[in-house]
Amino acid sequence: MKRFFFIIPYAILFGLSLQAFNFKLDHPIAEDISRLMPVKMKAIKAEDSEGAIKKVIKEAVKNGDSISIAGMQHSQGGQTLYPNGILLDMKHYDKILDLDVKEKHITVQSGATWADLQEYINPYGLALKVSQSQNIFTIGGSLSVNVHGRDIRHHALIETVESFRLLNAKGQILTVSREENSELFSSVIGGYGLFGVILDVTLQLTDDELYKIKTKSLNYDEYTSYFKRDVLQNDAVKMHLARISVAPGSYLDEMYVTDYYRANDQAQLSNYNTLNRETIVAVPKFFLGLSRYNDWGKKRFWETQETYMANIDGNLVSRNNVMRSDSAFMDYSNPSKTEVLQEYFVPIDQFTDYIDDLRKTLSHEKDFNLLNITIRYVEHNDESLMSYAKDDMFALVMLINQGTDNESKENTGRVIRNMINVTLDHNGSYYLPYYGYPTKTQLFEAYPRAEEFFQLKKKYDPDNRFMNLFYKEYHP
Repeated sequence: MKRFFFIIPYAILFGLSLQAFNFKLDHPIAEDISRLMPVKMKAIKAEDSEGAIKKVIKEAVKNGDSISIAGMQHSQGGQTLYPNGILLDMKHYDKILDLDVKEKHITVQSGATWADLQEYINPYGLALKVSQSQNIFTIGGSLSVNVHGRDIRHHALIETVESFRLLNAKGQILTVSREENSELFSSVIGGYGLFGVILDVTLQLTDDELYKIKTKSLNYDEYTSYFKRDVLQNDAVKMHLARISVAPGSYLDEMYVTDYYRANDQAQLSNYNTLNRETIVAVPKFFLGLSRYNDWGKKRFWETQETYMANIDGNLVSRNNVMRSDSAFMDYSNPSKTEVLQEYFVPIDQFTDYIDDLRKTLSHEKDFNLLNITIRYVEHNDESLMSYAKDDMFALVMLINQGTDNESKENTGRVIRNMINVTLDHNGSYYLPYYGYPTKTQLFEAYPRAEEFFQLKKKYDPDNRFMNLFYKEYHP
């Protein structure tokens, strides 16, 4: 139970991952993790070698087929699907190719997961600079959505990428970095698989460290000043996470924060650097389940989280263990419901006013089942053309339980578009990998370089060999 509250936004979806590919050999149907858009594919190709992947591309060109690229299928906006196309499943292309311990660089095939990397580098005293809180995702998929994590000194994943190799629609393999094919560097990372197949990646690593956990409760209108004063300006704080209540009585008001301070005695790291696995399942599963069904359950869940936070204050944990999680307890299977994510980015100085306006927007939405909001920090970065971090931002990751029927989708879409409008009114943006509820107008307002991005797609893939439903929905 020790770590389960940190990982809810991403971990909740892992329970459905075995359903992410619902394949039938004669008529393959593919679904992403949300199960909201099953798509009939022409074929699914799961390859484990560079030569086999090149062959798939060559045959697709010959036959005029579209290609979509998939990792763990946790993007929910059709980024891995296209009707009657070839789905290239990269999960078996997963070898660790090289580790330079001295320079702290690793080269890995794009189908490897963050868990694979952690298990490989942990014995060398090395750790990841940036990844999601959960480590089940593939490296290529994480690059394609330009993930961020809870490290407040290293922000978007693009910052940690030295180079990668890209297989394009012509069957050519290009080396891409800030110095070589730099235009592709800024468009492929955060480019949702639209420019080619990421084959392997060289990433920067850092040292594993021992952290001391400190927790604190506060009100939402105290958060910005607290973060600036006690977190951002304190070099000892390496990671940060916050959560704001969605329970009645404390709704979008009460918060707690979790800060990870570099421990004074790093010699103790060896006592904490064994990679942990979650073992307690029933208790967190029970309380999370309660929160799905009524306000009473949401209150109990929030109270349990507060108690848990007080109990872990002062605990020690390694960096690698902060950046990993198992999630069997998050298994959620319901034939008529699913759980989707939304993520909104708002400038840190606008957080208080933003929460006030968001609360007004959601106050009358009785059928909108918001389960959780986790908050992280992302520093301004515009290396990626489709960067979400237009300023120094707080990122609010929202977990939503909804029905899979058309009426439920329409209702959720309406509420989400309203929330995005509030976010845009506060000079914010939203994360693209989720279901296509936002309008095209909202996308172009949130991503002012989107036109340039779509033009580069036409330049580098004029035949639209690499396609997905996200591109179909939003390109001009």
